[in-house]
Order: sequence, then structure tokens, then C-alpha cells
Amino acid sequence: MAALSADYAPKPVVAPCWLLEEFVVTTECSQCNAFQSKSWSACSLTGYVERVNCTKSNRDEYKSCRSALMEEHLFWKFEAVMLALTVIFAILVVVRQRWLDRLASEKVRRQIESI
Repeated sequence: MAALSADYAPKPVVAPCWLLEEFVVTTECSQCNAFQSKSWSACSLTGYVERVNCTKSNRDEYKSCRSALMEEHLFWKFEAVMLALTVIFAILVVVRQRWLDRLASEKVRRQIESI
């Protein structure tokens, strides 16, 4: 059995420089376009990316980020869902209370009829 050649050896995973050293944001957080979303791994997490320059190695890399606009959109979406759930459960409480009141009055009516 032949030994694996160096061509087939797995390449080591290199951590981004911004995880290992200080960095400066050179381009603010912006939304990825369709091409970037498919080809850049940094875009896959949040759909937003910022360009950073690592101070020690002087490398430019892209880093996933969370934009204020996206956070605001998620907040209002959460608020809308909570409001909808509040309305649904309030309606359920009213319906159940009416049903229980009807059962109670029916029970009282039967008790009065049995006298």
C-alpha cells in the first residue's frame, strides 16, 4: 500500500487574523450582495460584512457583523410576534371564560330544576 503523497494531505485550518490579534475596522458593516453571500464565508452568518485590518500582520480580511438596521428590523419583528401572541391568548382566555361560565350556569340551572 502506497503512502499518501503531500498533495493529498489535509490543509490546516487557519484562524482569521482578527481572532488572534488586534484589528481596525476599515469599512463599516454593510449588507452582502448576492455574489458575496454565495462566495464569502463571512457573509453566510448574518448577511453583513465589514472589512478589518489586523494591526500585527497588516492583513485585510472580512468579518461577519451585525448591522444596526438588521437589529432594529429583528426587534420590530419580535415585537409584532409578541403582540400577535398577546392578542391570540387574550381571545383564548375570553372564549374559555365564557365556556366555563356557560358550564357553571348550566350546572346551577340543573341543580335548581332538581329541587
